[in-house]
Amino acid sequence: GEGARAAGRAGSRPPFLGCAPVAAPLAPPRLRPACRAMSVVELYTKYTRVWIPDPEEVWKSAEIIKDYKEGDRTLHLKLEDDTVLEYPINPEANELPFLRNPDILVGENDLTALSYLHEPAVLHNLKVRFLESNHIYTYCGIVLVAINPYEQLPIYGQDVIYAYSGQNMGDMDPHIFAVAEEAYKQMARDEKNQSIIVSGESGAGKTVSAKYAMRFFASVGGSSSETNIEEKVLASSPIMESIGNAKTTRNDNSSRFGKYIQIGFDKRYHIIGANMRTYLLEKSRVVFQAEDERNYHIFYQLCASAGLPEFKDLSLTSAEDFFYTAQGGDTSIDGVDDASDFEKTRQAFTLLGVKESHQMTIFKILAAILHLGNVDFQSERDGESCTIPKQDEHLRNFCRLLGVEHSQMEHWLRHRKLVTTSETYIKPMSIQQVVNARNALAKHIYAQLFNWIVQHVNKALYTTVKQHSFIGVLDIYGFETFEVNSFEQFCINYANEKLQQQFNLHVFKLEQEEYMKEQIPWTLIDFYDNQPCIDLIEAKLGIFDLLDEECKVPKGTDENWAQKLYDRHGGSQHFQKPRMSNTSFIVVHFADKVEYQCEGFLEKNRDTVYEEQINILKASKYPMVADLFHDGKDAKGGAPSGKGTSSKVHIRSARPTVKAANKEHKKTVGHQFRNSLHLLMETLNATTPHYVRCIKPNDEKLPFSFDPKRAVQQLRACGVLETIRISAAGYPSRWTYHDFFNRYRVLMKKRDLSKKADKKAICKTLLENLIKDPDKFQFGRTKIFFRAGQVAYLEKLRADKFRSATIMIQKTVRGWLQRLKYRRMREAAIQIQRHTRGHLARRLADRLRRTKAATVLQKQYRMLRIRRAYQMIRQAAITIQAFTRGMFVRRNFRKVLAEHKAVIIQKNVRAWLARKHFLRFRSAAVVIQCYFRRMKARQELKALKIEARSAEHLKRLNVGMENKVVQLQRKIDEQNKEYKLLNEQLTTTASAHSLELEKLKKELEQYRRKSGDGNQITSLQEEIDSLRLALEKAHGERKIVEDTYMKEKDVLRKRISDLEEENALLKEEKEALNSKILRQSEDEFAHNAAEENALMKKELEEERFRYQNLVKEYSRLEQRYDNLRDEMTIVKHTPGHRRNPSNQSSLESDSNYPSISTSEVGDTEDAIQQVEEMGLEKAAMDMTLFLKLQKRVRELEQERRKLQTQLEKKEIENKKSQVIEMKNEMDLDRDTDLAYNSLKESNISMQTSWPNSDKHVDPEDAIEAYHGVCQTNRLLEAQLQDQRREHEEEVEILKDQIEALREEMEKQQDIFYQTLQLSPEAQVEFGIQQEITRLTNENLDLKELLEKLEKNERKLKKQLKIYMKKVQDYEANHVSVQPEKQEHELTRQVAVQRKEKEFQGMLEYYKEDEPLLIRNLITELKPQMVSATVPCLPAYILYMCIRHADYINDDHKVHSLLTSTINGIKKVLKKHNDDFEMTSFWLSNACRLLHCLKQYSGDMGFMTQNTPKQNEHCLKNFDLTEYRQVLSDLSIQIYQQLIKIAEGVLQPMIVTAVLENESIQGLSGVKPMGYRKRSSSMEENTYSLEAITRQLNTFHGVMCDQGLDPEIIQQVFKQLFYMINAVALNNLLLRKDVCSWSTGVQLRFNISQLEEWLRGKNLHQSGAVETMEPLIQAAQLLQLKKKTSEDAEAICTLCTSLTTQQIVKILNLYTPVNEFEERVTVGFIRNIQAHLQERNDPPQLLLDFKYMFPVLFPFSPSSLTMDSIHIPASLNLEFLNKV
Repeated sequence: GEGARAAGRAGSRPPFLGCAPVAAPLAPPRLRPACRAMSVVELYTKYTRVWIPDPEEVWKSAEIIKDYKEGDRTLHLKLEDDTVLEYPINPEANELPFLRNPDILVGENDLTALSYLHEPAVLHNLKVRFLESNHIYTYCGIVLVAINPYEQLPIYGQDVIYAYSGQNMGDMDPHIFAVAEEAYKQMARDEKNQSIIVSGESGAGKTVSAKYAMRFFASVGGSSSETNIEEKVLASSPIMESIGNAKTTRNDNSSRFGKYIQIGFDKRYHIIGANMRTYLLEKSRVVFQAEDERNYHIFYQLCASAGLPEFKDLSLTSAEDFFYTAQGGDTSIDGVDDASDFEKTRQAFTLLGVKESHQMTIFKILAAILHLGNVDFQSERDGESCTIPKQDEHLRNFCRLLGVEHSQMEHWLRHRKLVTTSETYIKPMSIQQVVNARNALAKHIYAQLFNWIVQHVNKALYTTVKQHSFIGVLDIYGFETFEVNSFEQFCINYANEKLQQQFNLHVFKLEQEEYMKEQIPWTLIDFYDNQPCIDLIEAKLGIFDLLDEECKVPKGTDENWAQKLYDRHGGSQHFQKPRMSNTSFIVVHFADKVEYQCEGFLEKNRDTVYEEQINILKASKYPMVADLFHDGKDAKGGAPSGKGTSSKVHIRSARPTVKAANKEHKKTVGHQFRNSLHLLMETLNATTPHYVRCIKPNDEKLPFSFDPKRAVQQLRACGVLETIRISAAGYPSRWTYHDFFNRYRVLMKKRDLSKKADKKAICKTLLENLIKDPDKFQFGRTKIFFRAGQVAYLEKLRADKFRSATIMIQKTVRGWLQRLKYRRMREAAIQIQRHTRGHLARRLADRLRRTKAATVLQKQYRMLRIRRAYQMIRQAAITIQAFTRGMFVRRNFRKVLAEHKAVIIQKNVRAWLARKHFLRFRSAAVVIQCYFRRMKARQELKALKIEARSAEHLKRLNVGMENKVVQLQRKIDEQNKEYKLLNEQLTTTASAHSLELEKLKKELEQYRRKSGDGNQITSLQEEIDSLRLALEKAHGERKIVEDTYMKEKDVLRKRISDLEEENALLKEEKEALNSKILRQSEDEFAHNAAEENALMKKELEEERFRYQNLVKEYSRLEQRYDNLRDEMTIVKHTPGHRRNPSNQSSLESDSNYPSISTSEVGDTEDAIQQVEEMGLEKAAMDMTLFLKLQKRVRELEQERRKLQTQLEKKEIENKKSQVIEMKNEMDLDRDTDLAYNSLKESNISMQTSWPNSDKHVDPEDAIEAYHGVCQTNRLLEAQLQDQRREHEEEVEILKDQIEALREEMEKQQDIFYQTLQLSPEAQVEFGIQQEITRLTNENLDLKELLEKLEKNERKLKKQLKIYMKKVQDYEANHVSVQPEKQEHELTRQVAVQRKEKEFQGMLEYYKEDEPLLIRNLITELKPQMVSATVPCLPAYILYMCIRHADYINDDHKVHSLLTSTINGIKKVLKKHNDDFEMTSFWLSNACRLLHCLKQYSGDMGFMTQNTPKQNEHCLKNFDLTEYRQVLSDLSIQIYQQLIKIAEGVLQPMIVTAVLENESIQGLSGVKPMGYRKRSSSMEENTYSLEAITRQLNTFHGVMCDQGLDPEIIQQVFKQLFYMINAVALNNLLLRKDVCSWSTGVQLRFNISQLEEWLRGKNLHQSGAVETMEPLIQAAQLLQLKKKTSEDAEAICTLCTSLTTQQIVKILNLYTPVNEFEERVTVGFIRNIQAHLQERNDPPQLLLDFKYMFPVLFPFSPSSLTMDSIHIPASLNLEFLNKV
């Protein structure tokens, strides 16, 4: 580790915080005694590579060829060109050369990741990155080192800004955007102001770096208002470059002033304004330029545009014609167009609000300065005075352009005023004094104009909004040393001393914070402190104080000032006097010694301008010119312009101001600079600084050319090596325990791994065993800290371990190969022996087998003969027994059967005789009763007739009428009892009949079974004999027919073959001609059609993309308009907290898909529809579905036949019933008439009385009672007839069942007969087939039953939900009266059924209810409220409302409803602009409403799939084509918002899940990390690939549940997968740490997982996989071999979706994780570029991840009819009336 440390410089410097002296840049390392043994033995061994000094390349690599031993005076080395060198070593100092880092660490993003931290390692790493990988940015701890490539690189586009935005600094490759993002993120996180300090030499690229940093802030923190402040911030750059930059020998666009730009942000971190401070403008460049240099760009731009009409008054010509612009020689710069740059400058002035009049005044002042430089002064003879020619045009133009008097200016250019205490003298000046005064005036005018422009830029960037925080960008000159160094270089180097001190303190502070955070014991780190040098310059009686003091002396000179410096500071260690000069001095700065020439110091510090000349300019007729030199601004000089002054308007006073008594009272330039620098340091100390150090790689401005001498000089000067020294003095290498464990677990022992589960303890044990010196490492809280060189030592141990493991593997493999060879030879010998022995054994076995076979044959033959005899005797005995037993059984059966039949006959006969005897007796008794009653009746009739003639009879008659009703009631009761008795008898009869029927069935079955068993064998035998005879006869006939047939067949075949040959020849000729003709026509037609089709498709896609971009832009402008309107509302009204209305809770919907039948017919229709949708091929494959349909067809056929027979029976019964009813009615009428007439006659003729009563009966009542009895009898008779009919139907059904059973039995018998004729194997197969068929049918029946039960269950659940909802509504309504409620519910249900039958699919509402409709259906609707209903229910409801408005021909209502709907949807989407579910819900509804407007538009193109019922729902009166277009645009906007939300959710997951997630465990390697990785800004969330798939599942589930069209879902995922591809690929192209073979394998595996997900969701046809092709090819490129020319061709062939730049970038970034992998050589990359030259790839590097594919909304008609839609009560749409 100590090999990396450098020894101290000669000459001690004052330490800071007890630090040791600083190491010299070229000093070799010294080894401490504590680590001396380890360093010599372990590090300086054979094959170790080291760095040795070299005068040309600064450092040169060499390899040790002999182990170094302590005490050796030389080190034996071999250079890279194989030259052997003996490198001398001082044995006293033990100075050994620097060790070189392992190759695996070369090219690291962060220099602090290097194990050996020293100057040659830093220089080599930068060189490799710059030349081989073309990486211009590298981290060095907290510093970003930027090397100027002198070439435009495509790494600053907007896509790169987006790629770095939101990323942690260590996650991406080094970039200026990464530093800017870090500053922006820390400002937002810590709420602390930030600064970016950009420094470097002239030509190193400071201005460009600062410009790109500001561009990043303008893009990321764009202003929230319409002020475009970020554009103004960027517009300030061309202005400041034109007036403050110039061409120097080192840089074509060198900033000749320092500037600090503060970009202000509000609380939401949007840019609200900016402010600029400037430092030390190089005014001397206005009047003097060195060779090959130019003045400020603005002068050349103005001269290049002198030909413009508005500039004719300036009287300008070419820049070569003016003294102030022609001193440097060449006035042009290669590749720069001054005229176009001037146009950009004018546009920037306009953008910043500078008026045209002020712009013209600025250009006049600049032109006046040029004319002033060309004024011709002629010396007089005495030499003490001079003159100006009268005809001098330049002086006249100068006075005209500035608006001053010519004579006064001419006079005071040649004279000066001397003021004494007593009087004033006017003295002429010599020509040299005049020229100096002229130049001083020109510099002063330019400086005042520069300050005025800076003030107005600040005024344009100023804002009244309160600034919450700011980020400052400091673009300041770096350390400068030239052959002649003057006052400007002294001020510049003084500023760099202050900045270096602040940088050292900040680096020291960060190191201390890191150690304290990790709880590492803190020891003071030695580093150089430059406070003594700063005190030399700025302390009391320092260089600046002595310079100001000398400026106040009237006769002060530069020589006197130099002498004072020698006297005062001669003993200071940082001040030296040159040996050969008395007018110069040397200051020992932190970077180098600099010799300053004292000449001109006093004059430049005074910055003297004669007051008379200024007074003339104050009296200018142009107000702006006069304001430039107003007294309030006269003393400003180079001071910075603050906010307060930038907004003031300077007005000249009417009264003359009191002049200053002495012009020397104003502050000197040095004093002003010192004050502004102190203010700058205070600002920087109050912010968090970020450092960018720009390096100039060569002085020739050659692209990608590296000069090590110049580079190392700048590295020493800019503090990069100081950062390395501070890091190397402590513990520069830092590993987390997890990464250290993964990297170095190969050095651990298995028992250590098994015993300890804690990685931290394992790492501690390992390090204590490997590194004996405990000072070489420290254990932090989360990391392990190593001294410099220790990681290289561990890498060496790891490589040795791998090397020994490799040797072990090779040894084992070689031994295995030899053993394998030996085994093969041994097995071959064994094989030969085995075959020989086998042959002999087989011969013996064959003989034994033959002997055994003969014995077995004899045995088997004898056994077979005996067995056959026995079987024959046994079969005969069994047959005799069977016949005998059968005879006895049949005899017994016949006897039992005869006895049983006799008993039945006897029973029936006896019953018949008994019934006949009973009937005879009963009829006789009835006859006797009739005769007796007739006799009694006649007797009573006679008595009644006699009695009726008396008055007493009438009374008795009336009295008898009272008992009439009682008697009739008694009679009715008796008849009821009789009816019940008859009914019971009927039931008994029916049950007896059914029992008898069952009994008969059983007997029939038994009889069939017995008869079948008895006669089966005989009948089968007879049938077999007959069939055998028929078969023999058929064989004979068949043979005759076959012979005849074969003869005829031969003849015909011969004729057919001849005809076929002729036909084939003719066909071939015809086809050849036809194909030739068709090929020519088809090729032309197909080619033309394909070209036209491709062209049309491409134009359509482009047009669609343009249109959707316009829609997107329109929605953005609309959003901006809404924001402005909201802001105006906030401004107008008093601000207050506005609460959104609370979201109402919603119950589940009380309805599901309406009007969906659950019957079997519906199931069959669904199955048929399924077949139609799946297609014939898939349907044929689904056997279950086919059998189900077949069975259903059979069932329907049986049902049809059954219904047909029932219909015929019904018709017959109806005819019979009509005849019977007519007959009954006729009989009833006749009986009624007869009874009425007889009673009437009897009533008139004689008196009557009821039996068993002595009361008289009214005739009318008697007739009425008779009618009642008749009616009762008819009712009983009808019931008897119904029961008889039901009984007959049951008997008929049973007969049908018997018939079906008989048919089934016959079928089974046929199958049985067929089975008997088959072979045993076929019988088994046939039986299995029959059993499979039976089980399939049963399975289908059970499956159908299960489906019915499931449907019934779902239906019951839905009904239960509905009833629960109704119960809740009922409880809420608090209905008081139960009967009224029941009656109301019953009435309402009946009404609903009646309305649904009449519902026409239209909804009516009143105009005043439209806001309520929009509110309940759109603005306040949540997707969960309609989740259980028909998808897109709001769209259907809206269409039904539109249809009713169309039905009543109300165009205003249609217009109002559609407009309100569209505005309501926009309002909802604006409110829920980050809610994916809500956006998806309204996208599906907007699309469905659009489809409904098309489907029911009446256009035949959209009605092809409509049913007749759906065609009835078409619009009748209005054509809503324009609204369809508006809805289509709205759908596009919703789709774009949906994509934006989904991308916002997925984008943070992509990089960690796709690129960084270790899906295949243990594959990825870990490399040493730098400072940036271990101190990243934020703790980022790590996502796995499962997180992305879960999120994709969520998106897919939401869209499917809400009924979004599948085509749109496919387009959504195609867009999302394109974004995943673009973000991942962009990140891959900007990160060196993920470009490795292991990452390629991981990436390909992750992509395959995403592809599998697409296939699982049936989205593989969406084109999403094709969008991932560039990422797939990038993963394959990382895995491919990259060595030979064949590899290059393979890569070019494979990577067709990657551009040339992307392929080259990946190859440049490719980094081996292990030292066994090979790097990609520069030659291989050049080979790839040569192969890809023919490609016309776009020049972009990154993919535009914000690109959006044009979306299509294919027409998708709905199968639902409007009258089947049910509106749930939870929507609160009771005001809608169904029509």
